[in-house]
Amino acid sequence: MQERLIKSCGVSMARASEPPAAPEAEDKNDPEEPTDHALGRSRGGFSTKVHIVCDGQGHPLCFQLTPGQTHDSAVLDTLLEEANETLLDSQGEPIAWPLALAGDKGYRANWIDEYLLELNILPVIPCKGSDHREERLIEFDRQLYRQRNIVERLIGWLKESRRILSRFDKTAKNYAGFVTLAFIQRYLRLAE
Repeated sequence: MQERLIKSCGVSMARASEPPAAPEAEDKNDPEEPTDHALGRSRGGFSTKVHIVCDGQGHPLCFQLTPGQTHDSAVLDTLLEEANETLLDSQGEPIAWPLALAGDKGYRANWIDEYLLELNILPVIPCKGSDHREERLIEFDRQLYRQRNIVERLIGWLKESRRILSRFDKTAKNYAGFVTLAFIQRYLRLAE
């Protein structure tokens, strides 16, 4: 079995804004569709957050949609579980696991450090201004944190798609479909 290691993995989010309109109840009652359609109010207005995990080369591994007011760290465990499920070889064996995970200050919490260390992942998350750095479980690796720009460039590339940036779709399921389509397009360009 060929083993593939991910040097670093990043977590970030992007916001897609939509004109202020209250989400309406669906008649179809799709069990996969969230009741709020992943739309919510935040400081930036009526928006959706796209949380993304990518590998060290900027290839998207998985994403989650949440309403704009949801805290960044709320879906971290779901993202890591989904990334773990997608990184399998043809026999169903895991082929990669991140050695480090970089995130912005929104992901800085002791429980996140402990959670990542239990998974043998080095948390590369800077301290907030109010944190005491000496009380932290691990030391912040500034050099490794510089690679977080990889996920930020992925977000920037994703924002170039007008359909994703503007979110014309009412349902989260349709919007997620277009995000997936953009990722497929990115992978197809790698195959050329």
